[in-house]
Amino acid sequence: MHYRQLGRTDMHVSLLSLGASALGGVFADIDPAQGIRTVHEAVDQGVNFIDVAPYYGFTKAETVLGQALRTLPRPQYMLSTKVGRYGQNGVKTWDYSAARVAQSVEESLARLHTDYLDLLSVHDVEFADLEQVIHETIPALQALKAAGKVRYIGITGLPLAKLRYILDRVPAGTLDTVLSFCHYCLNDDALGEHVAYFQEQEVGVINAAPLAMGLLSAQGPPAWHPASTTLKNHAQRAAAHCAERGYPIEKLAIQFAVSHPGVATTLVSAACPRLMRQNIEWAATPPDPDLLREVRALLHPVLGETWDNS
Repeated sequence: MHYRQLGRTDMHVSLLSLGASALGGVFADIDPAQGIRTVHEAVDQGVNFIDVAPYYGFTKAETVLGQALRTLPRPQYMLSTKVGRYGQNGVKTWDYSAARVAQSVEESLARLHTDYLDLLSVHDVEFADLEQVIHETIPALQALKAAGKVRYIGITGLPLAKLRYILDRVPAGTLDTVLSFCHYCLNDDALGEHVAYFQEQEVGVINAAPLAMGLLSAQGPPAWHPASTTLKNHAQRAAAHCAERGYPIEKLAIQFAVSHPGVATTLVSAACPRLMRQNIEWAATPPDPDLLREVRALLHPVLGETWDNS
């Protein structure tokens, strides 16, 4: 496993890290015991950064992850969660107020069986009033940082322009990280165009969803996936092409996602120890250059196409 420094923080994070959304059953129903074994396998293989959120599975992901972490030494991993997006009884909710931030963190700490977080981020800023994020939510995170509840703070979201909007309007050094998802993968590498800007801000870059939330997989995306039919069809053809070559598209996607030197870590989600181990093995080798060119050519008509994150 290789490690990179996360911006100006003292965190040296594994090149491939664990995104715990799958532990909440986001992609498919899971066996919690198997999810716990997946976390242990990831850490045993050198993964030292784990990202979760109360929104994933409406607290299920944090609960399962917390059970897994109870038997692991706290210095062995760095833990990240989020505030702002929630849900209960199948109903999604959003609350970016300072009061909810404070309450949410206490709830997450209890579920995760820890007394501090290495990173706390505002979850999917595109759902919030950006002025509220700037003037209320982020100051609430800063207060938690000052109190020792969290070590570093950041923002996450799909639209890269909104991440930059916030960074341009808060004092330099306010934020430590940004998390972007589905923007450095085979079908969309827009994040690469923004890395230099984030580096100028000394902000660590976290990439998530290297498989574009299941779009770049042999089985195809889940029914809820927001991509257009055209994009799904092109991804399906790319997956079929990889299968013909005996090279899983998931392997190529992960190899591509971890290849940018300006991205500190890429989060991959898994709830099966075998798949987690496989992902780590794939990330350790470069992609087949010929196949990469062929797949990128197949995806070229939809390259950079994104979607509404609602």
